[in-house]
Amino acid sequence: MNPIVEGWYADPEARYYEGRYYIYVTKSFTDRTGQMNIDAFSSTDLVQWERHPDIIDMSGYPYVHKAVWAPTIIEKDSMYYLVFASNDIQSDDEIGGLEIAVSASPAGPFTNHTGKTLIDRFINYAQPIDAHLFKDDDGTIYLYYGGWEHCNAARMNEEMNGFVPFENGENFKLITPNNYVEGPCMLKRNGIYHFMWSEGDWINGTYHVWASSSTSPVEINPDGRVILESSDIAEGPGHNGYIHIDGSDEWRIVYHRRIIGDREAGHRILCIDNLNFRDDEIIPVVMT
Repeated sequence: MNPIVEGWYADPEARYYEGRYYIYVTKSFTDRTGQMNIDAFSSTDLVQWERHPDIIDMSGYPYVHKAVWAPTIIEKDSMYYLVFASNDIQSDDEIGGLEIAVSASPAGPFTNHTGKTLIDRFINYAQPIDAHLFKDDDGTIYLYYGGWEHCNAARMNEEMNGFVPFENGENFKLITPNNYVEGPCMLKRNGIYHFMWSEGDWINGTYHVWASSSTSPVEINPDGRVILESSDIAEGPGHNGYIHIDGSDEWRIVYHRRIIGDREAGHRILCIDNLNFRDDEIIPVVMT
């Protein structure tokens, strides 16, 4: 039943690790200075959820003073790498951006992996926020990120502390689809890449999710379609992740949404619904 947990949470990323489903979330506040760590929830059945509070050892990030949010995670060589946004930087002159932390457990604690910010500046006009890590079938790990209506893709290196250049020698490729604002997410099913993103304003009911399909993780089809939007159930659904039920073709979309008419910007709640496909396209999600 939605919401799946009590409390104000947003920007979920979902994974299945070590026999448990995990959802990593922003601790949502209207005043972002309350967002100084990341929570996670885990479950064996997608019904009962255990909260794992404050999973990052923030002593490794003494320069973070404003907010952390929008986590994403990937497993590599039995270690877990967590990327999150810090300080909501508005220019290259400010400290912060995208940070990376590491842990031997998906529940943390996560510690600073590099001793410095992973991406600390605007590249291709993309604000360094809203990261999403995706592991392809060949083991290549891609990082998608970006706010301010620009989205970049990059390939992580073996050490997970930098990037492998693309064929043109550049580390970052601008892949912005039409109607993109923020919140990128990549899913692969039956050899087809499904790229999702959020449009609108996170503080109100204009927020919603688009998707497009392609045959490449970095050659994104710019012409998407809306797959999740406000209804008579809730408004402002967006910034989604997903869960694949192991051994099946069952999928779930994990996202945050708002109570209809609620004007409290930070009041976002965590929800899960079915994610269905018709041939090689995601069909519109029915909120419950």
